[in-house]
Amino acid sequence: MLIDPADLTAADHLDAAREMATTNRHSLAHLLAEEAARLTADPATAAGIRAVFPDPNLTRKETD
Repeated sequence: MLIDPADLTAADHLDAAREMATTNRHSLAHLLAEEAARLTADPATAAGIRAVFPDPNLTRKETD
């Protein structure tokens, strides 16, 4: 069964982001969460989604 990506909801993207985060795929989780936030009408909810799934490239710590 094929699914049209245009039919996916914010909840679908958020579920996928959670799944990716639990499997340590943080970059993919971030991208899925960004799409969920984009599809969310409420700005506060969108900001909350972005806060839970920050960009791992901006939050990583340098080590020697």
